Amino acid sequence: MSRRASRGVAIAFALAAVLAAPLRAYLGLGVQVGSRVVALKWPSMPVRYFITNRDVPGVTAPQLQAAVDRAFSTWGSLPTAQISAQFVGFTGADPVNNDGATVLGFQAHPELDRVLGATTHAVDQTTGAVVESDIFLNSTFDWSVAAGGEAARFDVQSIATHEIGHLLGLSHSALGETELRPSGGRRVLGKSAVMFPIAFPAGNIADRTLKPDDIAGMSDVYPTAAFQTSTGSLPGRVTLNGAGLFGAHVTAFNVSTGTLVGGFALDAQGRFSIDGLASGLYVVRVEPLDDADLDSFFAPDAVVNIDFKPAVYAKLVAVPARGAAASIEIRVQAK
Repeated sequence: MSRRASRGVAIAFALAAVLAAPLRAYLGLGVQVGSRVVALKWPSMPVRYFITNRDVPGVTAPQLQAAVDRAFSTWGSLPTAQISAQFVGFTGADPVNNDGATVLGFQAHPELDRVLGATTHAVDQTTGAVVESDIFLNSTFDWSVAAGGEAARFDVQSIATHEIGHLLGLSHSALGETELRPSGGRRVLGKSAVMFPIAFPAGNIADRTLKPDDIAGMSDVYPTAAFQTSTGSLPGRVTLNGAGLFGAHVTAFNVSTGTLVGGFALDAQGRFSIDGLASGLYVVRVEPLDDADLDSFFAPDAVVNIDFKPAVYAKLVAVPARGAAASIEIRVQAK
């Protein structure tokens, strides 16, 4: 989903303009505070939110609130993360207007003909903590809250679950495959994360259910003590001709459970760290980020090299139950 810039007091930004939190697992959101980049997160729970009191064809404001509540509950039910939310009430205010209140609601944006929804944040310019976050769902599209989905209508709960992932501090996952449409844009062939930047077609409700990559990412942002003490990490570097490769997409596949978790090389040395992994043996693969728009993952001015061949690390990597595996180097070749 695309992002829109916001204005106001404090530091306000939209997702396309954020920085990746340095060397975090997955792609957490980060914000520049002075000379530092700090991870974007709420300083306390619950997240208190309002719903814009506006109906659209097929969905009333109370139905929207119920779907948003289910989406928040999906993230809040994770046993490895500490997340909660509280519905405060309905409001006449629109989302994305920087009034100090977190508002979710429908807005018409016919000029954004490929944007189903967007999330913006305002953060404290001293600490980087979230002050407010707003989400709009684009009422130019047709929407549904039907339990089993509805043909030709996008599922409110699915898209809300994705956008609330952003609200809580996650950026995008690259675990998905797409193809270019003749008319422009991309069509999803398959994906293994709710936080993949491109939605399933209308009528699909698969993104109501979190995937291992989503769970690991959110647990990394708001970890429970058990998560921190019972999972391990997989650190390493991606290099091309001896130089670090910023923006390379790295995946870890657990050969016993079949779970797949992704991360990125996030500095000039090509370093990455995929955290929150269950103990076991992993196949580690690196690939260029060439299956989605780069600005869905990084700031527009980021220099990301995608001109290299995918590669698999030559050995299985053993991740301990606690602590880090031995650091690895994955050498790739230019195309």
